[in-house]
Amino acid sequence: MSTDQTALLERPVCNERITLLSQLREDLACVFERDPAARTRFEVLTTYPGLHAILVHRIAHRLWRRNFRYLARFLAFVVRSWTHIEIHPGATIGRRFFIDHGCGVVIGETAEVGDDVTLYHGVTLGGTSWSKGKRHPTLEDGVVVGAGAKILGPITVGERCRVGANSVVIADVPARRTVVGIPARVVRHRGESRPNPYGVDLNHHLIPDPVASAITCLLDRIRILEQRQAGSGAMPVEDCDECNAMELCETATPASGGVSREPTRG
Repeated sequence: MSTDQTALLERPVCNERITLLSQLREDLACVFERDPAARTRFEVLTTYPGLHAILVHRIAHRLWRRNFRYLARFLAFVVRSWTHIEIHPGATIGRRFFIDHGCGVVIGETAEVGDDVTLYHGVTLGGTSWSKGKRHPTLEDGVVVGAGAKILGPITVGERCRVGANSVVIADVPARRTVVGIPARVVRHRGESRPNPYGVDLNHHLIPDPVASAITCLLDRIRILEQRQAGSGAMPVEDCDECNAMELCETATPASGGVSREPTRG
């Protein structure tokens, strides 16, 4: 084989190797941007299971694409044994991916994850079909998924969405929405502000609770109606302010971009 032919064969491997190293550096750097507990590079490299899982996945995914399927699966099995994070080597993962804490995370074979995505522990990107085709979700850039959330089926979660902890998402979510609940409902349309250069907003603890808001509002109404019924003449009776309790109790799906105007009927 000539020198020129050898160079042509080696060039894609070298380019892929450079790309891999670049991705690994970005994965390491993004830990410091999203975890205030991170102190040194050595500490992160040796004690962060989420980083270990993604580093090995970067290698396993390349093996998978080159049809070294068993070796790729074996690497994924080994890293799952010590990190308790399962990422199928066929899954497509974007740049600056961060798994915080990590225990219990499962990412299926046909899942697609964009850039600057953050997952917390217990998250599942699962399939809902036994078919060989696309059966796992797609997360676009900048998505944050709270602890314990399940995103199931070949659906798409739009860019910069937030998924509340323990939510179950089974329908498409438009971009820049916040969803919570089982099944997940849209509770907020996020603005255009960018919390950092990557558009990653980690304040998932600020997600509103629509059920608690509705219950509080209804309890206030009951108290005011009881006062009126009692007819306490000397004491002023509060007016019953308008609230959005009925909207919160209406049917909603993430794909609708908000609540439906058709109320739920028992």
